Amino acid sequence: MTAPSPGREADPAATATRDWWGTEDVCVRYGDKLALEHVTFRAMPGRVSAVVGGDGAGRTTLLRCLAGALAVTSGHVRLPPPLRIGYLSAGSGTYPDLSVNENLAFRATAYQLPAAVARERSAEFLERAGLSDARDRLAGRLSGGMRQKLGVIASMLHRPDLLVLDEPTTGIDPVSRADLWWLIAQAAANGAAVVFATSYLDEAERAVSVLALDDGRELASGTPEEIIAAMPGMLWASDARPEGEARRRAWRRGGRWRIWEPPGPPSAPITDLRHENQDEPDMIMTQIREEPDELWKAGRPVAPDLQDAVTVAILARELAGAEAESVELEGGGSR
Repeated sequence: MTAPSPGREADPAATATRDWWGTEDVCVRYGDKLALEHVTFRAMPGRVSAVVGGDGAGRTTLLRCLAGALAVTSGHVRLPPPLRIGYLSAGSGTYPDLSVNENLAFRATAYQLPAAVARERSAEFLERAGLSDARDRLAGRLSGGMRQKLGVIASMLHRPDLLVLDEPTTGIDPVSRADLWWLIAQAAANGAAVVFATSYLDEAERAVSVLALDDGRELASGTPEEIIAAMPGMLWASDARPEGEARRRAWRRGGRWRIWEPPGPPSAPITDLRHENQDEPDMIMTQIREEPDELWKAGRPVAPDLQDAVTVAILARELAGAEAESVELEGGGSR
């Protein structure tokens, strides 16, 4: 069940001793659909955490639990008081018929922030995010990137203890994305535990910790470096897609093919690739990614990044599930 800290006052001192916010063994069910299955996630004050996963992975469900907007079916959610939470949904969270200033003034009132403090913080954030000249413009007339920046500013204006952002950078231009990252970093610098969902794994690498979800279950968690280091097996790059069984473990990236070799004896296509490169030592984890011309030659081992590690985790789960199903079918047929 959801268990926010007692009290509803916007009192930072009341929550200053909390060392984390998040979930413990949480399950969320929508009818017959289990949207989250025993998910544990902790967000630390002053740090940025990322939640990644594909469509239907459970990212938005988890973030709604963290925002106090959704009750869990089982498990525990540890949250600050409601007035100490900032939340940006998958939309911009702004009112199109209000101006930029009016949107921020309304949000400040809702969070019981003194008007003078709200004006001072609004001016600072708008100036840094490049929205000062648009302060009197209706939010409905802003560009997509400007609306997203306004939404993030509105959600962090009261300096929450927990800031929850659902895909704040999706579909916006690089300049606006840089401004948004300044705002996110500023919120963490002010002491907030920042949680953001993203489909961009290169962005997730900026976070201190990452939770990857797949079909409502934890796929991988830890720092980006820990997730990468935990990737089993080896990773190869080739100009051609492999044939046979290895084809199921290959995906296109950067115009070439990544091939994952699970732990154990190498498959025939990988053995062939190694045979063509006998002078190359098996030092996948020590290869230097800053040498793309050397790494992208056919059959060369490559050092994985976070995108590779998450992809491998998905493949490993799919292959394990297929093998378990095959064993079950064989067992049923022998009876």
